[in-house]
Amino acid sequence: MSPLREVNRVYVCNCFGVTEAQVKKHAEDGACTPRQIASACKAGTDCGSCVRRIQALLGRGACPRRELVDQGEPAMEPLSDTRLPEAA
Repeated sequence: MSPLREVNRVYVCNCFGVTEAQVKKHAEDGACTPRQIASACKAGTDCGSCVRRIQALLGRGACPRRELVDQGEPAMEPLSDTRLPEAA
């Protein structure tokens, strides 16, 4: 990668080194909420200072399926249920 390209990176999440381009790519792949972005790349799961920036990126049309989410349809397949089974 050229040094010029590295200088132009805009980091959204400094804790995990996630760039604006990566957030947009995850949004294009269907992640339309900060929680789904966190699931895809960990952004927003440490100090949390980037969550508002992620929300702003998603709110600016980075998510092509935003209309579906606004209508109550899921943008991605739900995460698997990780709860422990209830005791009998």
